[in-house]
Amino acid sequence: MYLCKKEFQVNKSILKLAIPNIISNITIPLLGLVDMILMGHLDSAIYIGAIALGGTIFSVLYSFFSFLRAGTTGFTAQSYGNDDKTEIIYSLYRSISIGIPIIILILSLQIPIAKLSGLLLDGSIEVKELAITYFYVRIWAAPANILLYCLNGWFVGMQNTKIPMFIAILINVMNIIFSFILVIIFEQNVKGVALGTVIAQYSGLTLAIVMLIKNYKSYFVKINTKILFDIEKMKRFFKVNRDLMIRSFLLIISIAFFTNQSAKLGNNILAINMILLQSFYIFSYFTDGFAYAGEALVGKFVGSKDKENLQKVIRLLLIWGFSISIPFSILYALSPSTFVKIISDNAEILSEIQPYYIYMIIIPLITFAAFIWDGIYIGATASKAIRNTMIISTIFVFIPSWYFLMPRFGNHGLWIAFLFFMIARGVSMSLMYKKNIINNC
Repeated sequence: MYLCKKEFQVNKSILKLAIPNIISNITIPLLGLVDMILMGHLDSAIYIGAIALGGTIFSVLYSFFSFLRAGTTGFTAQSYGNDDKTEIIYSLYRSISIGIPIIILILSLQIPIAKLSGLLLDGSIEVKELAITYFYVRIWAAPANILLYCLNGWFVGMQNTKIPMFIAILINVMNIIFSFILVIIFEQNVKGVALGTVIAQYSGLTLAIVMLIKNYKSYFVKINTKILFDIEKMKRFFKVNRDLMIRSFLLIISIAFFTNQSAKLGNNILAINMILLQSFYIFSYFTDGFAYAGEALVGKFVGSKDKENLQKVIRLLLIWGFSISIPFSILYALSPSTFVKIISDNAEILSEIQPYYIYMIIIPLITFAAFIWDGIYIGATASKAIRNTMIISTIFVFIPSWYFLMPRFGNHGLWIAFLFFMIARGVSMSLMYKKNIINNC
């Protein structure tokens, strides 16, 4: 009875953190989905392709720096579990102190980044030109995007997922409003959706700062540079975040590679694969709601050295991940065309996409473990292990699978290679968690 009660309490904690995360996370793909819908109802498939390639540029770019959110969550949660109020606020200070130079770097190098992206990404001339146009507008959202990584990561580490939820909702409402106005009324196509994203991101940053001051003003202390740049603390901060950066970079590179190979198969296949990836993103962000809850709770239990609850929360998180994957697969199986038609009413795309519905259906069941384990490893700041599993999955599974399968099976081979990649991530982290998380608690 006692054990059941304790398990109930852990489940309650998971849901308290996960539900706001789910609400905020399922709004994240709406940024891309709204853009896709607006472009999908224009008169050519090139607009979808342009948004896909332009979005890929930012996915790759921000992958270098997404460690700011994950690392900040892990360090903050562990300090919270250890009741170390000084380190709680300095986790945020250190994150921002690194974020500001990153912002300056991104804006300073926007022209070389655009030129390099144009060289690396495949697609028709029209698609690439539109993608670069999209890039030069959306790049000015970088300061807001980077600072939101820092702030949202800190909020989650503080066991507060409601504030990131409100921020995400505001961002998406503003994006929908301004993208619609700029595309439909002012006929700005890709420029319009890019500018809508810029306005939305700064709206979210403004709200984040207001909520920080309103709810956590008592934590603020005058910055002591000796504490801020403590050698041992900074070494650990950079070590963990270096590994997370490599992990995130390899993940996004894999998605970018997938997009690039899709483009080589033609504009219609590119559009088809990007539509199918939207279904994957919607599921992944749903699952990431529980992964983010895992970051916060695992970090707290690691910080407080509570091995019993740590093991309990890991088991329950995986159960929740599997439980979510089943209804998603069923939903996609029952009516795959309904989802596709929301994004695009292009007759050619609707006809050609049918043989690929199978991937939409099986992806949730195959990929849930990878997302849940990501959150667990990040909360434990087991950065070396999560880095190594990503290296194994990318270099030794995804690339070889693509090399052998795509020439023979075309787009089906590309999708199978991607699924093998996700399976490898989940399996490798499952095999390594006792050594890297439980035994280190």
